[in-house]
Amino acid sequence: MDTPALSFAIAIGAAVVAMTGFAVYTSFGPPAKQLADPFDDHDD
Repeated sequence: MDTPALSFAIAIGAAVVAMTGFAVYTSFGPPAKQLADPFDDHDD
């Protein structure tokens, strides 16, 4: 009962979850300390 469409859907879902996890880790994890805030650069 393992259809190619089901395998493809699971692969796409896993890729979306992985990219979301990486984005959250980059935004709020240890690499976030190296990010610059563009609003802090301008003192308008």
